[in-house]
Amino acid sequence: MKLEDAIKQKEFRSDAHKGIVNLLYTSSYVLNLINEVTQEYNITRQQYNVLRILRGQHPGSASINLIKERMIDKMSDSSRLVDRLFQKKLIRKSSCENDKRAVDVTITDKGLELLDKIEPSIASVESIFASLSASEIKLLNEILDKIRS
Repeated sequence: MKLEDAIKQKEFRSDAHKGIVNLLYTSSYVLNLINEVTQEYNITRQQYNVLRILRGQHPGSASINLIKERMIDKMSDSSRLVDRLFQKKLIRKSSCENDKRAVDVTITDKGLELLDKIEPSIASVESIFASLSASEIKLLNEILDKIRS
């Protein structure tokens, strides 16, 4: 669907302005799809992101700072997210041996099992790219990387 039809706006100040609005609209669309999936499993999109980060560190641990650095949503309160995942027994927390003020966080078997259950649903979100060729997807990724650089 064209952006103009989706938001009922015919003109934009410039192509760059339209690009920003289009990027924001598309980002919101994708986030809503992922939110729908994660809600089915009683976690938030941000908690899912933390679990994925911890799975990447598995069997090792991660500090809260490492989690914060790797989060997609930089505005998230990593400590609060970790506490909620701990309450759900999806992660383990322990005092860091090198710095007693810091906390080492590891994913539990229950957390790994949850990620395994979620993955097919998350993978189905990738169907939004079905109308794009492999080279178009690669170009999209290159353009998005270029915007952020």
